[in-house]
Amino acid sequence: MISRTRLRKGTSKTMTAKRPRTQPPIKRADDDDNDYDLPITTKETRRSRSPLFYGDGIRYLQGDTQLSGKLIVIEGPDASGRTSQISVIQPRLEADGHAVVTTGLRRSELIGEGILEAKRNFVLGRRTLSLFYAADFADQLENKIIPALRAGYIVLADRYIFTLMARDAVRKIRRTWTHALYGFALKPDLVFYLDVDPNELIHRVFQKNLSLDYYESGADVGLSEDMFESFIMYQNKLAKEFSLMQKRYGLIPINGNRTIEEINTDLLKRIGDFLYTTAE
Repeated sequence: MISRTRLRKGTSKTMTAKRPRTQPPIKRADDDDNDYDLPITTKETRRSRSPLFYGDGIRYLQGDTQLSGKLIVIEGPDASGRTSQISVIQPRLEADGHAVVTTGLRRSELIGEGILEAKRNFVLGRRTLSLFYAADFADQLENKIIPALRAGYIVLADRYIFTLMARDAVRKIRRTWTHALYGFALKPDLVFYLDVDPNELIHRVFQKNLSLDYYESGADVGLSEDMFESFIMYQNKLAKEFSLMQKRYGLIPINGNRTIEEINTDLLKRIGDFLYTTAE
């Protein structure tokens, strides 16, 4: 500790230099605490099914707007079979008399192509990429999802905000920051998560593509120099994030290691039971 003597008029006093205050350590997304267990602040809107936003919501929906449709989400990693399931579920629901519209990541006419171009050139930082995807989602929410729900459609979402939140957490972006970022998102009626073992998943990826995707393998995270090993590690981390989100966001885990037909039977029964119950 440093001491110095300072003379003042008529007195002498020994002054001790203060040490700078140490800042508390910054918590990262992979710390032991689970940010998903923090209390959720939600605002209700007057809507036929009493929905909730995940945060402050959208201002013009906080009045008397009635959205009578249903929002059903199917989440899961790349090659988990989400798109295949939606392609079967949509015509089945339409055959039962429901109007159905689909949506998914990077389908915004405003932002979608920009994300693909940026990812091809590897020019975006992790937070910038996160904001890019948030803009893509916001554009679809306002111009596609909400209008469809207003008209009474069933919206089938091939991924929603949960994949984006899991990706951000694995890339060491704070969970609380990402949760606040998507505070304008509507809470879906149903969220299914296709849980597939990474070792099974990688075989499906090679059946679908000739190589592993740079981002879906977590190569930008620097987990391993070996792409195969990086893919397994990255998918395990994503699975952990989805497991942490289940309680807070009401995700329904679905065994995705089964055949397409078995998974489809499971999903159709759950969706049918939900629609029948809400129609009563």
